[in-house]
Amino acid sequence: MCKEMATKDACDRLFECIRRLEGVYGIPGPARSGPVDILVTTILSQNTTSANTHRAFEMLKSAYPDYETLLGATDEEIAGHIRCGGLANIKAGRIKEALERIRNDAGSIDLEFLTGMGPEAAQDYLISLPGVGPKTAAVVLLFGFGMPRLPVDTHVNRLSRRLGFVPEGASITEAQTVLEKITPREKYCSFHVNLIRHGRAVCKARSPRCGECVLKDICPYPDAPSQKG
Repeated sequence: MCKEMATKDACDRLFECIRRLEGVYGIPGPARSGPVDILVTTILSQNTTSANTHRAFEMLKSAYPDYETLLGATDEEIAGHIRCGGLANIKAGRIKEALERIRNDAGSIDLEFLTGMGPEAAQDYLISLPGVGPKTAAVVLLFGFGMPRLPVDTHVNRLSRRLGFVPEGASITEAQTVLEKITPREKYCSFHVNLIRHGRAVCKARSPRCGECVLKDICPYPDAPSQKG
């Protein structure tokens, strides 16, 4: 249900946006990974492509049968297995530190204890981990636990601004707050995943293919040159 602070026009367009994107890209299914795998994958995804993220994660899982084994490796050894994902030295250190923190706090490398927390407390805990910001925390909570968090990455932020759902110049955190208020909770996953798909396929950062866009007649972007880019 659209929140009262949002305009009816924005809500109507957002609902229609979700409907049309689902018509093109489908309705995303539930996550098939556990919360810790989602956390590690999302850290690996920072500043790289989805293909590189997948390769890096698969190489990591092939090298270490479980995360306890990974913690017995050096940062340099871990980095060697995730080099294809970029920023390997930084990500290796962050992944190892985050897993060590979870083990110290939970007694094992398991995030299931977050189910006993509310979304705010769970998000605060995740953000306290090395390499975890609001987007990464929201991804873990939404896809790992079904908690009401709508992750905002560069694609979601860009398209939400172009579509007029988020004010120009809003930070990632501000954009997340706005989108969570106007998007139906049961559509957080669909909206997030399909905006990313659309951002990669059609609404690109530098050369958006507006003529091919299924949202072109409800999007203010083509007629708002000041918003372009």
